[in-house]
Amino acid sequence: MKRRSLPVAAALAASAALLLTACGGGDDKSSDNDKIAGADQGPESPSKTAEASKGSSSEESDGVDVSLPSDVKLVFDWDKPKNANEAAAMDDAANFFRAIYRGVDKHTTKDPAVTAYATGGGMKYAKTQIEAWIEGGWTATGTLRHYDVSTRSSENGTSVEVAFCADASKFYGKEVKTGKVLTTEPSAEDFDHYKIIMTKYPTAEGLWQASKVFVETKAAQCQ
Repeated sequence: MKRRSLPVAAALAASAALLLTACGGGDDKSSDNDKIAGADQGPESPSKTAEASKGSSSEESDGVDVSLPSDVKLVFDWDKPKNANEAAAMDDAANFFRAIYRGVDKHTTKDPAVTAYATGGGMKYAKTQIEAWIEGGWTATGTLRHYDVSTRSSENGTSVEVAFCADASKFYGKEVKTGKVLTTEPSAEDFDHYKIIMTKYPTAEGLWQASKVFVETKAAQCQ
């Protein structure tokens, strides 16, 4: 089998120092003393540019433009939980990924969507991902599917862990200069498992920011 498309692999490799890679087979059940990792991560203010973008696009969330090119499809096969905070955090976890690939498309880490939906470790992860694509001379194309989602709230209700699988078998890099699509054969490297710590932004109603990102690559539970 061929490796996943070069830009996807390069982006993950570039951000390896920022990630905690999970080990499979562990007990994921919470104990009385179990706390969400990174739940104490404080939010950072969305940029003034992000706030100014409210009402400027027909494809917005929280007033921020998260639109993507027509050939980039981020699919979220998710059922929303009944808990309102967890449902909102799940929505903005999806927006966090839309923001990353909007940054890839725009060739900038400073797009308002990135600064709105990321903070702390989430911001470092987003910037590292976007920079890896830019440095490689790539943009994205195809379909990136997210599924098997679960949520877990912190005791104080200000942080939510959103965990899910991602299938990149139909998601590729495309050379910006030539337009050449770097297709690959499907393999185990197309499947990742994410845990995103979403933190409630206190002064913006309904806004949640990714504060930490944990990734297990070649995740067996996602195949």
